[in-house]
Amino acid sequence: MSDAARPGAPTMRAWVVEEPGPLDQRPLRRARRPVPEPGPGEVRVRVLACGVCRTDLHVAMGDLPLHRRGVVPGHEIVGRVDRLGPGADRFEVGERIGIAWLRRTCGTCRFCGRGAENLCLEPAFTGWDADGGYAEYAVVDEAYTYRLPDAFDDVTAAPLLCAGIIGFRALERAEVPPGRRLGIYGFGGSAHLTAQLAIHRGATVHVMTRSDSARRLALDLGCASAAGAFDEPPEPLDSAILFAPAGDLVPVALGALDRGGTLAVAGIHLSEIPPIDYARELFQERQVRSVTANTRDDGERFLREAAEARVRVHAVPWPFDDAAGALDALWDDRIDGAAVLVAPPR
Repeated sequence: MSDAARPGAPTMRAWVVEEPGPLDQRPLRRARRPVPEPGPGEVRVRVLACGVCRTDLHVAMGDLPLHRRGVVPGHEIVGRVDRLGPGADRFEVGERIGIAWLRRTCGTCRFCGRGAENLCLEPAFTGWDADGGYAEYAVVDEAYTYRLPDAFDDVTAAPLLCAGIIGFRALERAEVPPGRRLGIYGFGGSAHLTAQLAIHRGATVHVMTRSDSARRLALDLGCASAAGAFDEPPEPLDSAILFAPAGDLVPVALGALDRGGTLAVAGIHLSEIPPIDYARELFQERQVRSVTANTRDDGERFLREAAEARVRVHAVPWPFDDAAGALDALWDDRIDGAAVLVAPPR
């Protein structure tokens, strides 16, 4: 679909990234776009809320290469179906659904064939390859959407769709032994959800993060301790998850692991990792694992468990018209939990 609206065609408000760059250059800009029409097997949603994810920062600032000039960011989308494309029959008009990061997979490559669609050779992602939720409407293949638990309202449901799902996969990759000790490095939108799942599963959770207010939130959510990002936890860790995009924390987290421990690195972007002391930080069967996107099964399992665990989503509603300000606040660590753009009045 062309970005130029046909004369007389309906348009919508949106935020787009034309030229990535530092935030003071305002890479996220207002625009008017044609209201998209759903294609075969697709649905269109009227966006109610869209979470602000650190990946949106990476797209806007150019840490991730721009896949589509003028892309609308946002991949934690809560909306109501308002139009069905040809052949779409999974939902009824008016149903509330979620649109997440994973937008399309090929279904035929060696990874899709073994159930690892998160490693698909030809994937597409919402808000990177195709327009996302920093807009009034969005379209998506109905096969890549989620029904949302009634336990979460629009604002609290939005962060579940990336921060929650990716945190869930990171927790799985960290392989926390039952009832054992998990360390979490960085405590933002994803970490505060993952910590609650780990506690629900019986783990003791220790948080290391640079923000005083994030440490207070961690303790309020039931974590056993909360300290500075480079501090040692009060006991050796069986597993750890690195959410902060800071490569210099990799050796720190490895050094805090007990023998046989696993570190999962949850970010899509990470600054340079300094040299690792093999004998002190990696020997004795410590291991490092990356986390790459998610499968749809991850999303379904997480949403069920989040509802069962009664996860508290610390969401900060943010005006749609100040989306650029939300990215600024995220960059400056001025948001505890997750910022969520609230749909503008119509």
